[in-house]
Amino acid sequence: MTNVRRQLRAVGVTLGVALGSFVIGAILLMLVSQVLSAVGISLLDRPALRLGLSTVLLQGVTFGGVALVYLQTRDSGLEFIRVRVPTRRDVAWIVGGFITLLVAVRVLSVVIAYLGFDHASNQIIEIGRQEPTVFLVLIPLSFLLVGPGEELLFRGLIQGTLRESFHPARAIVLASLIFAMVHVFSLQGSGKLVYIGVVFTLALVLGATYELTDNLAVPALIHGAYNAVQFGLAYYTVTQGTAL
Repeated sequence: MTNVRRQLRAVGVTLGVALGSFVIGAILLMLVSQVLSAVGISLLDRPALRLGLSTVLLQGVTFGGVALVYLQTRDSGLEFIRVRVPTRRDVAWIVGGFITLLVAVRVLSVVIAYLGFDHASNQIIEIGRQEPTVFLVLIPLSFLLVGPGEELLFRGLIQGTLRESFHPARAIVLASLIFAMVHVFSLQGSGKLVYIGVVFTLALVLGATYELTDNLAVPALIHGAYNAVQFGLAYYTVTQGTAL
């Protein structure tokens, strides 16, 4: 197989894994919702339960299940995922990466506001405005499922697979692009490209920390901490009556 064909195959496989994971997660959520509805539990008027269940089924069950199935197809098995208990050096990377994400999103927000671009909003924010306890539910889930689940799929599997056919820097860019693109399904309003651009930039940081530390726990903890802080700030903002 030529190098170009190998690269195209890697891109096709990783795109399929990413999109397939979200499709499977959506189907699983629909089936569980129907079962709950049949026993008199409606998710329509329980936003916190719906988001919590969605997080468990997508980032937990689906992403974890897809990872296990995918790794079964590889000779390296679980060793394909580079992960270990964080060392002191890893902790320094976690702190540095977390601060970098906060600074980056702040700078991007200022630039976007200065240029007058519209910025799409995530469905989670819209639901949280109606039921602020959603944000409180998502804070622990950010560490338990969102960070680990998304990093396992997008950095561990997707970036790892692309890295076998591309230079590490290109693998990080491609994996970050795929990560950003799939977020379009959770967006509302205009300015979707702006939102995707922000997510892409943040994903580059996560991808770089995985490559530089060789430890998936590092981006997983950075991701979880960043999301938890965002949800905490969103809860404070909504409950204090300040516009997000």
